[in-house]
Amino acid sequence: MFVFLLIFSLSFFWLSLYFLMMDLMIILEYELMTLNSNIIYMSILFDWMSLLFMSFVLFISSMVIYYSEEYMFGDLNINRFIMLVFLFVMSMMFLIISPNLISILLGWDGLGLVSYCLVIYYQNNKSLNAGMVTALSNRIGDVGILMSIAWMMNYGSWNFIFYLDFMKEDFSMKIISYFIVLSALTKSAQIPFSSWLPAAMAAPTPVSSLVHSSTLVTAGVYLLIRFNFCFSSSLMFFMLFISMMTMFMSGLGANFEFDLKKIIALSTLSQLGLMMSILFLGDYKLAFFHLLSHALFKALLFMCAGCMIHNLMNCQDIRYMGSLINLMPLTCTFFNVSNFSLCGLPFLSGFYSKDLILEVFSMSYLNMFIYLIFYISIGLTVSYSYRLCYYSLFSMYNFYSYNNLNDQGLIMLKGMGGLILLVIFGGKMLSWMIFPTPYFICLPLNLKLMVLFCILFGFWVGYEFFNFCYNYELKSMMFLGLSLFFFSMLNMSFLSTYFVNYYFLKLSDIYYKNVDLGWIEYFGSQNLYKNIVYNSKFNQILFNNSLKIYFILLLIFILLLII
Repeated sequence: MFVFLLIFSLSFFWLSLYFLMMDLMIILEYELMTLNSNIIYMSILFDWMSLLFMSFVLFISSMVIYYSEEYMFGDLNINRFIMLVFLFVMSMMFLIISPNLISILLGWDGLGLVSYCLVIYYQNNKSLNAGMVTALSNRIGDVGILMSIAWMMNYGSWNFIFYLDFMKEDFSMKIISYFIVLSALTKSAQIPFSSWLPAAMAAPTPVSSLVHSSTLVTAGVYLLIRFNFCFSSSLMFFMLFISMMTMFMSGLGANFEFDLKKIIALSTLSQLGLMMSILFLGDYKLAFFHLLSHALFKALLFMCAGCMIHNLMNCQDIRYMGSLINLMPLTCTFFNVSNFSLCGLPFLSGFYSKDLILEVFSMSYLNMFIYLIFYISIGLTVSYSYRLCYYSLFSMYNFYSYNNLNDQGLIMLKGMGGLILLVIFGGKMLSWMIFPTPYFICLPLNLKLMVLFCILFGFWVGYEFFNFCYNYELKSMMFLGLSLFFFSMLNMSFLSTYFVNYYFLKLSDIYYKNVDLGWIEYFGSQNLYKNIVYNSKFNQILFNNSLKIYFILLLIFILLLII
């Protein structure tokens, strides 16, 4: 399966180059059925964007499947696991090549259902709860797509690609764009649906690598890239605010998290906010560019984290790690390169998209609040990346002294080695492809240096706040209430789980005890039962003493006649 996916990935890549040079787009339509003048087509869209994204998804999934061979070694159901991952990738393929809302729903729902199966793969209570939060959050997005399908019945076709210009002008068609945005918010875990993303870390690490780089969470951004022509200016400005706040909130939360995989998950959420924000500023190509470069280094970052967890006997807490640079040098090299790429270190793949986004942002006419939040979020990215490196790579070794740590996982290292070259050189290659005419950005010196200042400031904050040694008190421990508030993503994880469940269940319990088993019981069935019992007893008394009662009634009757 690894070879099969790799061959398809390379062929799609060359096809995308050809389509890009020739400026081609192919739409294939196959008529399935006609229903009251609504023709249901099976539509497939091939253009440079869908082909390039498919090649990236297939390449990353081939590396992940190869990596899983060793990571999941000894698992009794490894074939089931590989088939689930394959099904997951195929659902994403379906979503990428569909210009039709009905076929998009098949891929969209497939992603939601298979992700549930993968999140609950390790069968325990934590996985079950995480799986339920993931599945139910994604169902809201499915409802948005279903409502769009129902509304598009008014227009005779579900091929949204024909209606993008009308959706901007016609108010009745604007509703479709609102539903699509709602769906994308749930799938890409923007505020207020963010809590499922860190919870989905209960899945095996190869799945996390796939989910957080190129499949599930990027589906929402990809859908918005396809629909970007139909958003009104008011919707775009509102969504810019939502995506900025998601970026800020997740960056802040990652600085207080101790679970290795959750830190990387929150960094994904931060990058999704970055993609969304540049998309809603109107530059969809730049959002797509960052989507692809992010997919590369995030997949590698998760693979390195999985290698560390695998060697540390399934321990994910970064406080137990430390000094891994001496014990696992190659894994830590890969980890550092992808981390630097995430921070936007010059000339790695993340730099080309991230720096361009920041400079385009600096050229826009936006208010001070959005500008500051944006740059603070960039600083927070560097801060949690430095903190992660400090805890896991450079600080004292805090695990069991007899644990034998090394870089011997050869298959895992080969899987990671397949991605490292793209993490280093992929950004430049993509920028040449996607922008044949380069962006020319002319900014004053202080704005040009603002990015560098934010990166250095992030390093300093990360060092100052998370220095962890005997004579240096941890700053986050001084403000435990505030730390918990940021750690729980501004209480969003409580609001999405405890708030949604507890109060409604409590209300239903009160209703059940006081109304259903109380007043309704008293005035309803129990009261009826008591009356029937009372009347039947009265009748029984009459029938048991029939002769005496008959004489008494006869006397009463005679008296009445006399009177």
